[in-house]
Amino acid sequence: MTATASPPLPVAATPRPARGFWIASAVLALFSTAASSPSPLYGVYAERWSFSPATLTLVFAVYAFALLSALLLFGTLSDAVGRKPTVLGAIAILSAALCVFIAADGVAWLFVARTLQGFATGLSTAAVSAWLLDLQPASRPARAALVNASFSTGGLALGAIYSGVLVQYGPEQRRLVYAGLLVVCAGLALMTWRKVDETRRQSGRVRPHLHVGVPPAARGAFLAVLPCLASTWSIAGLYLSLGPTLTLSLGHSDNHLIGATAVTVLCGVGAAASAVVQHAQPRRVMLSGCVWLLVGVLVAAVAITASSLWLFLTSTVVAGVGFGIAFLGALRTLVALATPDERGALVAAIYTAAYLSFSIPAIVAGLLATHAGVRDTAIGYSITVAVLAGTALITTARVGRRPHPGMPTPMQGEETSNCAII
Repeated sequence: MTATASPPLPVAATPRPARGFWIASAVLALFSTAASSPSPLYGVYAERWSFSPATLTLVFAVYAFALLSALLLFGTLSDAVGRKPTVLGAIAILSAALCVFIAADGVAWLFVARTLQGFATGLSTAAVSAWLLDLQPASRPARAALVNASFSTGGLALGAIYSGVLVQYGPEQRRLVYAGLLVVCAGLALMTWRKVDETRRQSGRVRPHLHVGVPPAARGAFLAVLPCLASTWSIAGLYLSLGPTLTLSLGHSDNHLIGATAVTVLCGVGAAASAVVQHAQPRRVMLSGCVWLLVGVLVAAVAITASSLWLFLTSTVVAGVGFGIAFLGALRTLVALATPDERGALVAAIYTAAYLSFSIPAIVAGLLATHAGVRDTAIGYSITVAVLAGTALITTARVGRRPHPGMPTPMQGEETSNCAII
């Protein structure tokens, strides 16, 4: 998308109060929490409306396609119309999606709800990320990047456990989850409107345009890092789509809280691990993450074969570390190879590869699970991810050892400022 970007408001007009930064952070967490909240309910929907794992994964994946469309076409909308209108509009669309979930009386409703939810999340992603950079304290230049990485992944963990508890122990299991999120949407919209300062002048000139590309200096590295992107995001896709069903099968249980555990562990551990290694050398972080992921998914394959829930959850902890740090290292490694003017298009290319890896393998797994069963499909999926992680170790071994001549080093806190939300 191209739009005439307005300059930031003068410093004197943007006091950047701490409360504004943390309200924007809460909005980021809201979208991430809402993204994973349907996961523990997929099995309930499938049983109630008698649809197959293939349909389940399509419902899951349509979110990613809608998110990508909004992110790529309207990623700079907040530069033209302002951060606040863009974020409030995204919250309004998310609220509409939650209302559709509440009213859902068939699988078609789920497709509509997930499409709206994905579009709202894509619309908010760039706006909230940029707003956090605008509002972060000048004395803490890395705070926005850390919050962006940890709140988005941590929100996924929160959404799964929140939904699992309400679905298992609350009344109206298909509606209460979304009603609670709807209340939070209303509260955060009001706080955003009244308490957070606008930090961009409104030019009002908006023209959607697909802005994605890899600069010449980063093309070799991008191809080398693709297996890392594919392995990390494909395992996330498996856990968020079929993970609860698989976990319940391994535990021989119908407790939806247990079903949500694997998603919570994967994303929670990933968020914590990202925070721990945030200042480490990116290439080393990426390679270490691939090792953790490789070990984790191989142990997961053994656990599923042996029908051991506890071994599976242990493997999820290991894979969660790999999921969190491998992607963080890959993102920082690639962004360091682009000039500031090239970073927007490069980040869009990274997330295009990531979200396609997030959704397409999950759809394939759903199709296979319909015929071969969830367990056998998950074993094959885990082995495939292990092959990708092993390939990533080979292809990325030399990436990032030397900075490309003339390429500036990203400012601290800048590398992950565009982190998207699953």
